[in-house]
Amino acid sequence: MQAPAAPDPAAPEMARRVLYFNAGFLRQRRLRRIMALAGYPLSLGRPGADDLIAVWGQSPYARRGEAMAAQSGAQLLRIEDAFLRSLNPGRAGEPPLGLLIDRTGVHFDARTPSDLETLLATHPLDQTPLLDRAREAAARLSDSHLSKYNAFDPEAPCPDPGYVLVIDQTRGDASLTASGADANTFREMLTFAQQENPGARILIKTHPETLAGHRPGHFSGADETDRIRLFSDPVSPWHLLSGATAVYTVSSQLGFEAIFAGHRPHVFGQPFYAGWDLTEDRHPAALPRRGRRLTRAQLFAGAMILYPTWYDPDRDRLCPLEDTLGALEARTRAWREDRHGWAAAGMRLWKRRALQGFFGAKGRPVRFCRTVSDATRFAARTERRAMAWASATAPDDDILRVEDGFLRSRGLGARLVPPLSLVCDDLGIYYDPTRESRLERLIAARADLRPGQFARAEALIRALCDAGLSKYNLGGALPALPASGHRILVPGQVEDDASIRLGAGDPATNLGLLEHARAANPDALILFKPHPDVEAGLRPGAIPPGALSGLADHVLTACDPAALLDHVHEVWTMTSLLGFEALLRGLPVTTTGAPFYAGWGLTSDLGRIPARRGGARPSLHGLVHAALIDYPRYRDPLTGQPCAVETIVARLCAPNTLPTPGPANRMLSKLQGLFASQSWLWR
Repeated sequence: MQAPAAPDPAAPEMARRVLYFNAGFLRQRRLRRIMALAGYPLSLGRPGADDLIAVWGQSPYARRGEAMAAQSGAQLLRIEDAFLRSLNPGRAGEPPLGLLIDRTGVHFDARTPSDLETLLATHPLDQTPLLDRAREAAARLSDSHLSKYNAFDPEAPCPDPGYVLVIDQTRGDASLTASGADANTFREMLTFAQQENPGARILIKTHPETLAGHRPGHFSGADETDRIRLFSDPVSPWHLLSGATAVYTVSSQLGFEAIFAGHRPHVFGQPFYAGWDLTEDRHPAALPRRGRRLTRAQLFAGAMILYPTWYDPDRDRLCPLEDTLGALEARTRAWREDRHGWAAAGMRLWKRRALQGFFGAKGRPVRFCRTVSDATRFAARTERRAMAWASATAPDDDILRVEDGFLRSRGLGARLVPPLSLVCDDLGIYYDPTRESRLERLIAARADLRPGQFARAEALIRALCDAGLSKYNLGGALPALPASGHRILVPGQVEDDASIRLGAGDPATNLGLLEHARAANPDALILFKPHPDVEAGLRPGAIPPGALSGLADHVLTACDPAALLDHVHEVWTMTSLLGFEALLRGLPVTTTGAPFYAGWGLTSDLGRIPARRGGARPSLHGLVHAALIDYPRYRDPLTGQPCAVETIVARLCAPNTLPTPGPANRMLSKLQGLFASQSWLWR
């Protein structure tokens, strides 16, 4: 007989008031918002037996609410941070990305049941889609080096592998008190770690809150010996766990993560992850209600997908774990890359505000310099990193190159519309095939995708195609097109663009491309779409009307290039991004140059393709994952925060929510049109 499902922790009891007696709830705006979205709006008042009283776990402040519940007969609602919380600890003032809302207990106290324990004990946890989600999310945590707190550098060195990892925790932590653990428990754990691993190095990992000076731990430098070392460096827990031969913990969340790093941790307390046959439990008699054997995926599904209430900080809504993961991945990446500050060269004045929003760190704003050498020197002097707009660099410059991303904006960069995405490349830049780029490595690495990565790329492709999104998203009415014939779209390009100079080869002009396309397809209907910047008179590349005779059957102006893709049979291009967008829609693409998407077996390539692209054969989904998920950084124009690509897709689908350039930008854009042939002045 199938076990009954556990109560859904996120299912509110709408008719009941939720009262609180803790000033912390009043101060924490994010907490109140998540509770309200979950159907538990917090309020003040005198409780009755039909009310709920929210308390923070088993903190000292919870006693007020517990006393009021005892007097009134109201039911307690215990709130805690979710297991994937934020960049910095809550004591640093950062709001959470999710909550644990428990109506029967609290997850870390095994003395009484909790919603999480009931869920793990009784939920079938056997649906294939759920377990697939669990495996993929666990893999994403490891790939992105995410934990409960994430202000650490994954590149920071860890000790040489082969140590036994002993995990310290903060004194007075509620999970320790609930387990009956104290300082003696930690001494016992350290003793067992030494006895059971004779001769092995012992590494004691300090808690992040101890490192930040918020609360003391149980171990100090006085515990160090010739084989015991205290380790407090802010390193990736996933790197730390991969180097361990054994893991010892009382009740730390790092013990939970150790399970997904392949360990069977030795547990001296009674955390929520103990008692399910995934740990070596030193006090098993304290867990009489547990005993069900769970797989790693089942434990993760229950604890990370079904139990928490997750929040999307960009779209201000409750969401599945995957959306929270995307938001945290973006914020964590930005912090890790930007925390030392940047010195930037080659950045035009109008771009600087947007670049400051993308890369400016708290207390370390971007410092703009005139030349690459100025930026490099200033960065070295101030311990910053150096970056430059890609077109301002020379091939031998050792500097991070920055360019617009592939989902840029709703409007042209040449009209000074700020970008929603930027790409950063520490090797080269995506449009320059003469040297390796970081994007090339990412594409090659995505030749093999996990099912979850494939599904995410598939959902992204579907969303882009359904919404008709492209790089600039200009809109425009679709012209009347021939009802019959084999229609080939030939997108024009800006002829002084760096992608043409470096990657087009021969032909390197729009007229030359049309001649090639017509020669190879004499009976086709060739539709020529001039580049929007060229149409606007902002960049060179226009073809005199007389030269088009016999080459282009139709010249399509003032229309959305992406919309045309649903009405043609193939695309011919030098290096245009429209070729990539055509691939998303399943169209055959012929390239005469070497754009980033050529040479992987997905296009018909007539140009000179770098030999280094010949080994990997990614699918379209692998190409999309690399180019639209891995490579760019996105910034939400409404919150100003780093965000996932899915948030940008949502913003582009609701154009009225996007900010528009001010009058100064519009006037400067008009001036640009007068000086299109001197674009070096404004680009």
